[in-house]
Amino acid sequence: MRYIVKAEKVVKKFSNHTALNKVTINIPEGCIYGLLGPNGAGKTTFIRLINQISKPDSGTVLFHNKPLEENHISKIGYLPEERGLYKKMKVGEQAMYLAQLKGMNKNNAKSKLKYWFTKFDILDWWNYKVEDLSKGMAQKIQFIVTVVHEPELLILDEPFSGFDPINTELIKKEILELKEKGTTIIFSTHNMQSVEEICDYITLINKSEVILQGKVEDIKKQFSKNEFEIHFTGNMLSFTTALWTGFQLIKKEEIQKGEFKVTVAPIDNQSINDLLGALIVGCKVKSVKETSASIHDIFIRTIGEDNLNDTNN
Repeated sequence: MRYIVKAEKVVKKFSNHTALNKVTINIPEGCIYGLLGPNGAGKTTFIRLINQISKPDSGTVLFHNKPLEENHISKIGYLPEERGLYKKMKVGEQAMYLAQLKGMNKNNAKSKLKYWFTKFDILDWWNYKVEDLSKGMAQKIQFIVTVVHEPELLILDEPFSGFDPINTELIKKEILELKEKGTTIIFSTHNMQSVEEICDYITLINKSEVILQGKVEDIKKQFSKNEFEIHFTGNMLSFTTALWTGFQLIKKEEIQKGEFKVTVAPIDNQSINDLLGALIVGCKVKSVKETSASIHDIFIRTIGEDNLNDTNN
């Protein structure tokens, strides 16, 4: 596997505070990588190291297997959580200025910006002042100037902040399209639903240390409770009888008369096929699926356990 960023045993301290403590994170090329953790965990410090805003006290950060160099900045797009545009400048003028700071020449910058402005249906705002924009409109401009130079690595810190649901879906669609084109994306957020929808890998940082990382699907399996959701029509007596195959009822929902959704779990190592075989004698099974832990639940459970262990020690 090829990695665009490799951080090995990185330590970063500020005065008496350790922001990162021997952090190792390897980010594969062409993926969406979720960087998660509570406020103050060290996520922003890690992002600033990649952007060369600060340097590690020890450990290494590599970009394409090479130590970070000044020219790497042109290959990175960074949308920070704390955003700001010059309010008195015209939108197009400011977008051009920021694009040229990324190393784009004037003609190329204008062509690419016009493409993105048209795509986001905001070309009519080119000559307006930034102070005339809504928060959501300003966020669109900042997203555009972050991606316009077609970076190899895109770092997004809370990219959906300030967006309504429609524009959130628009930005999410663009992020997925950029991934399809080969862009690697580091996605830092507290929105666990978005992580579950678009991330391939995650690292969870708490108190300056990595406490969980890997593929999203593998982590969800790791925290699976071995429970199954069954949707069926029939009567509850038949279902209750089928439970004697070695299952316990976790949750029951009556959708309408004679139609139910239930969650069950094996008491020992029984197969779900044993229960279904008994259930179809008196009921019609419409669907069955294994439930998995959500990223939100995993976040709460892992952070809570980590904090509890820290208290006990």
